[in-house]
Amino acid sequence: MKNLVLVGGAGGIGRSLASRALDDGWDVTVMDLEKSLSKHPPAKGIKSRKIDLTDAPSIDNAFSGFKQLTGLVNLAGYMQGLNSIEETTNKDFDEVIDLNLKGAFLVAKQALPLLRVKGGSMVNVVSGLASNVRPKYGAYGISKAGLINLTKTLALEEAPKVRVNAVGPSAVDTAFLRGGTGRSDENEPISLNIENYVKITPLARMAVPEDIVGPIMFLLGSDSSFMTGQTLWVNGGGYMP
Repeated sequence: MKNLVLVGGAGGIGRSLASRALDDGWDVTVMDLEKSLSKHPPAKGIKSRKIDLTDAPSIDNAFSGFKQLTGLVNLAGYMQGLNSIEETTNKDFDEVIDLNLKGAFLVAKQALPLLRVKGGSMVNVVSGLASNVRPKYGAYGISKAGLINLTKTLALEEAPKVRVNAVGPSAVDTAFLRGGTGRSDENEPISLNIENYVKITPLARMAVPEDIVGPIMFLLGSDSSFMTGQTLWVNGGGYMP
């Protein structure tokens, strides 16, 4: 049985991904904040565990008891409003880096020994903002750029046993645009002019969770068996590095 852990899996992309993986025969465990899991309980057949990426003991506890993993996807992400670097407080910067980058580092340290057992695959969900730099998204973009570097470093260090890749979505129509699942009430003003965003996107629409699920499943599976250290940009043609 292939087993898969989805860190931050209670959000919009995570729920779609968990459903798809379950349908494809994976044994799925969703890890997320207790508040997120209460608000969006996993569907029947999907396990769940509490985790807080800003708390190292919580991460240790979440991974206890696993003997091996076939796949791990890190979907966790957090953004603190729209501020220039000068306007960003030290506290806000630290919170974004701690969750998005340090949290991914701590998760990787727990997951890698489990993925090595039979040779598994790790996928980190980054962001187009990691490379397509835009004003007032500094802390978030910096954290996701660091996550791309972490992805590449792990890919080199863990080859040939474990493959490590990333998916870089554009904005996706989920609660993340309204404050995020678990760390907000999902009712904050949308930090994006959707009408203008669609106008500059060649495929002329916003991404939905299912658009991101396919590329993640591809990187988890055998069809990408000769890929590691890569980032797949999924943005409707809005950014072509």
